[in-house]
Amino acid sequence: QVQLVESGGGFVQVGGSLRLSCAASARTFSSYAMGWFRQAPGKEREFVTAINWNGGTTRYADSVKGRFTASRDNAKNTVYLQMNSLKPEDTAVYFCAATSRSSGLVVTTLAHHYDYWGQGTQVTVSS
Repeated sequence: QVQLVESGGGFVQVGGSLRLSCAASARTFSSYAMGWFRQAPGKEREFVTAINWNGGTTRYADSVKGRFTASRDNAKNTVYLQMNSLKPEDTAVYFCAATSRSSGLVVTTLAHHYDYWGQGTQVTVSS
């Protein structure tokens, strides 16, 4: 069982930045690929970014490319999401997720491929 705890959400003005963190309890954190998803009110959960076991492979949704950056520190069992140039449409609850699919070697954009989810952290971008 892997527990994921997100932090770092909050209120920010348009154009501002936030860094989300997701701490994992897994003993073998490096065997998991990690993903970030978000869900805005009245909308379905959507893929934001994914990062493989060592950070060597990442994938981003088109809506966040060039603005968001995923990274991880396996020594700290933590994955990060640096969000810059924030827009009102980035407002959502952000969830991190872990998958052991392919021992973390590959990334996946599909929510049903992820085995564990955090409780989410709210990000609100005000104009």
